[in-house]
This record gives sequence, structure tokens and C-alpha cells, in this order.
Amino acid sequence: MTHPPALPAASARFLQFCRGLVWAVCALALWPAAHAAPLSAADERAVRSTVQAQLAAFAADDAPLAFSYAAPNVREALGTAAGFMAMVREAYPVVYRPASVAFLKPETRDGQVFQRVQMLDAAGEAWLATYSLQRGGKGWLITGCVVVANKGRMA
Repeated sequence: MTHPPALPAASARFLQFCRGLVWAVCALALWPAAHAAPLSAADERAVRSTVQAQLAAFAADDAPLAFSYAAPNVREALGTAAGFMAMVREAYPVVYRPASVAFLKPETRDGQVFQRVQMLDAAGEAWLATYSLQRGGKGWLITGCVVVANKGRMA
């Protein structure tokens, strides 16, 4: 019996990281809205600013700056700024180079903050990116991002 070749350690960690993000988004979708608590206006601005700053770092191909907005779970899973940038380029091309972005109001659920961003890619296809964030020592950090096609609907 032949077994498939083993994934390199970094790829296996990334795959495990992605599976965790999928479960987190599924849990978010099923969580009752009654558990949502509003953010202060200052926190809403700071959350949006964090995502905007990371998108600007991607646009400038500034891997260390983009990686600086990543939470410890992302840093541990991907290891280096270069590895992080390569993963975003390959797995999240619309996040790496969106043609346009529109931010929706951030939401909180069970202590976790989510920032949804509608994006268009270079081909004009619509996507919805849902960022999860946590408060860090100096502000907000991005714990993950899930991107889904947003065909013909507004979030």
C-alpha cells in the first residue's frame, strides 16, 4: 500500500491553521446575534485602521510591516514575514491586491472582533473577507481572515 508523500512541516502547519479558521467562521455564522456587543467608536476606527494598514503594507510589498499586524497565532503558524507574504499572495490574491474595498461595521461575538470587508479583484469579481482580530499590547492584531466569493449579494 502506497501512502501519499508527507507535507513539509510549514505546509502542514498552514493547513492546520486554515482548518481552524474555517471552524471559527462556521462557529461565527451559527452564533446567535444576541451575544454581540457593540464596540466603542474608537475601537471601531482602530479595528478598521489595522486592516487598512495591513492592506497598505501588502500594496507596498512590505512583508515585515504586513506581518506586524498578525497576531501570535498567525506568526507561529507561518514563522516569517516572507512566508506570510508568500501565503497571502498565493491563497488570498484579492487581499494581496484588491481593486477596491468597502468596510462594513465591525462586530463582536463572545469577545472576538470581526471586520468584514467587501472587495473586488482585478477581474471585477466580488469577494467578502472576514477578518478576526484581538486586542494586543499596542492595539489590534489580526488573528485570521477568511475570504469567500460574494456573488450577487451584499453582506
